[in-house]
Amino acid sequence: MNSELLAARITVNPKQCCGRPCIRGMRIRVSDVLDLFAAGLSAREILEEMPDLEADDLKASLLYASRKLNHPVLVA
Repeated sequence: MNSELLAARITVNPKQCCGRPCIRGMRIRVSDVLDLFAAGLSAREILEEMPDLEADDLKASLLYASRKLNHPVLVA
């Protein structure tokens, strides 16, 4: 799946989860997925833990985080 299709899986709704980025309009936040990866769970384990997710949702979460962190930093 290309990066634009993956990015479309991340939704932001000010009336849901306080406007935090979520997966496909569900109340599963990108940060929830990232926290599970950080805790050492594999993609397979995350999908078992959260059966509403698909493998592309995990990829979309990582892509979202990467894009948010990849911004220029101006040093004065």
